[in-house]
Amino acid sequence: MCCLLWAQPGLEDDLVAYEDRVLALLPDYGIEVTERIRSDRGPQRPVEVQLYRVPGQALLDAYLADPRRLELAAERDRVVARTELFRVSSP
Repeated sequence: MCCLLWAQPGLEDDLVAYEDRVLALLPDYGIEVTERIRSDRGPQRPVEVQLYRVPGQALLDAYLADPRRLELAAERDRVVARTELFRVSSP
């Protein structure tokens, strides 16, 4: 699974801090972050690119519905301008 994240203008560091908090929940669902990298923050580029190993859709759905994650929805709305989440595979 790949996640691309764009920040609201000027809130790039806040986006990273938000992601630090929610990514800490992933191990509870057996989801592993295999890569977490940041761009040069150029125009039109995502601030962060994340790759995950997800053992199944049900576990991803459970993570997305986690009450601890949902409690942070206002912070997410404040700092995240755009998210793209999609499946990827190794060649």
